[in-house]
Amino acid sequence: MILRQFLHTDPTAASYLLGCVGKGAGVVVDPLFPIEPYLHAASASATPIRLVIDTHLHADHRSAGRALAEAAGAEYAIHESAEVGYACRRLVDGERLELGNVVLEVLHTPGHTPEHLCLTVTDRTRADEPWSVLGGHTLMVGDVGRTELATDAARGARDLFTSLVRLKALPDHIEVLPGALAGSVCGRGLSGKPVSTIGFERRHNPAFRIEDAERFVAFMLENIPPAPEGAAELRAWNAGFTA
Repeated sequence: MILRQFLHTDPTAASYLLGCVGKGAGVVVDPLFPIEPYLHAASASATPIRLVIDTHLHADHRSAGRALAEAAGAEYAIHESAEVGYACRRLVDGERLELGNVVLEVLHTPGHTPEHLCLTVTDRTRADEPWSVLGGHTLMVGDVGRTELATDAARGARDLFTSLVRLKALPDHIEVLPGALAGSVCGRGLSGKPVSTIGFERRHNPAFRIEDAERFVAFMLENIPPAPEGAAELRAWNAGFTA
């Protein structure tokens, strides 16, 4: 298995190349422009990009997902609930994406946005159970995703609470690979550390620790930061509705 984490500063975000070297099957998750670093990394590791996935329609930057998929001759994919103006692969909850010995399982985790998904990652050369989870902007290190960029804040918080219950069901040892870090506008108390575990976040992440739905909603509605500049326009562009 190969896993490469790309850390970005403008905007602050994380994206990933992972897959099976032996079978020559790679996937990129949440890519940003420019696309050349992903293409170079895939070539250097002999892991051709077969699939590009966005965990959601981003509101803080233009996704490079479709452009990278076209350049790599790969499929572009997003959750089936995303309202988009282009043809793409529509992922469904519970779907298993097999990339040689690496298996990704799709978890629909609405809340940050209605179409958000997370991905558990299994390396069958090590075990037949997940090793890590790509948390996107649902579960990050030190915080969870804000809930008002694509829907009503309270409704989004209720959806997010339910999504986090699913992630809390994962074993403590599962690695959390976040889609954003400290400095991102998509969370309020994010750490600059680019990896954690379900167990550590369960104990020390203020939002992830909350077990009561009403307390969680109230917590998420406190001190909502300003929206990213042009958030609605960026979501519309990423959905293919503006040029």
